[in-house]
This record gives sequence, structure tokens and C-alpha cells, in this order.
Amino acid sequence: MSASLKQLGVLPDAQELGGQEILRAFIVDGGLSVSLIRGFEKPETWGLPLMDLARHASRIYASDDGMREAEAFERIHRMFEAERLRPTDLGTTSTTN
Repeated sequence: MSASLKQLGVLPDAQELGGQEILRAFIVDGGLSVSLIRGFEKPETWGLPLMDLARHASRIYASDDGMREAEAFERIHRMFEAERLRPTDLGTTSTTN
């Protein structure tokens, strides 16, 4: 039996201008499966795209569920802090590329 794999498409600006994929994430059997590269010279730079992802996710909830964007963002932020303070799963990291 073949498993179903749902992937997002490459964004039009990346198609046109090129770029470097730095992160790919899937929900697999209820958990997160991630592939990423270092991406930036300094680790603190990751704070920018992570915050941008939280903002984009907040907008999606506001658009799809009618939830206020600020409420969605606050809920994401609370869970981020809770997970930072008490991780539910540290996972493992290895280099494959």
C-alpha cells in the first residue's frame, strides 16, 4: 500500500528568481518531521523566519477560522514558550546532505 504524500508547491517568486530552500516540514503520524540546513551565518538570524512563520500561521487562522490574528499569534507564542521551557520531545538531529 502506497502512502499519500501532500506537498506544497514552490512559490512563484522562488520559481522566477531562484533561491535556497532552508526548511521542509511534514506532519507524519501526528508528529513533526523536519529537514533543514543551517541557512544563516549566525544562529540568532533564525529568530526572524521563525517569527515570520508564526505571523503567517496567525493570518491563516484568522482567514480560515475567523479568529482574530492577534489571538492566534498569542496562542502560538504561549505554546512556543511552554515548549521552550518544558520540551515535550527533543527529537534527534543528524546531517544527511
